[in-house]
Amino acid sequence: GITIVLLSILTIIFVFPFYWIMTGAFKNQPDTIKIPPQWWPTAPTLENFKQLLIQNPAGKWLFNSIFIALVTMLLVCITSSLAGYVLAKKRFYGQKFLFSVFIVAMALPKQVVLVPLVRIINFLGIHDTLSAVILPLVGWPFGVFLMKQFSENIPDELLESAKIDGCGELRTFINIAFPIIKPGFAALAIFTFINTWNDYFMQLVMLSSRDKLTVSLGVATMQAEMATNYGLIMAGATLSAIPIVVVFMLFQKSFTQGITMGAVKG
Repeated sequence: GITIVLLSILTIIFVFPFYWIMTGAFKNQPDTIKIPPQWWPTAPTLENFKQLLIQNPAGKWLFNSIFIALVTMLLVCITSSLAGYVLAKKRFYGQKFLFSVFIVAMALPKQVVLVPLVRIINFLGIHDTLSAVILPLVGWPFGVFLMKQFSENIPDELLESAKIDGCGELRTFINIAFPIIKPGFAALAIFTFINTWNDYFMQLVMLSSRDKLTVSLGVATMQAEMATNYGLIMAGATLSAIPIVVVFMLFQKSFTQGITMGAVKG
């Protein structure tokens, strides 16, 4: 009984901010700052969303966010699964050292590598482009680590049988290894999408043009110095939150399955 009560209280605490943002998106400016507050909009309005989409390029911002998250997710999953498979099932000189580098890189905060990263991006001439956000996120050490843990459980006998049958390395990975590590692949995809979507810091450093901003950066630019339209900001926050909530709800089963299997196998 106590557990149910505690879980219910925690659920309310975690859900309430999202509820407040969503209801605030349908309030006019006076109602958003009214004291005592309105717990439910008495006069719902779509004016905030109209202003968000007409006076601000919110549609472009949302497209940029989705494009960055999807492309990064695809590249990270492909590179991490291949790298993790090689580190787990192949034997070569410097293998342990290379894996140790990935482990150390997981402990490094982004701020440590920010200056050289920005210099590299400027040297490549891709600053203030969506590629400037995507490329630094592709070599995600956590992704390699996660996929290596799943790849450790691929039976060596299956790989040897595939080799005897004349399968090349890529075909062996696609036909033999991938079906086994698919739960980890799905979990990594969700991890990457959420991590990229919420990576405000990298987007802030790499993007500057208004039409190149992501939805989170775009919402931040609505914070005025002298006055703030809270209804408009809440509408932008709602627009930003909907895709990530939908993704998690659709792939929740794969997410939890990947986490639990990774915990057992790790």
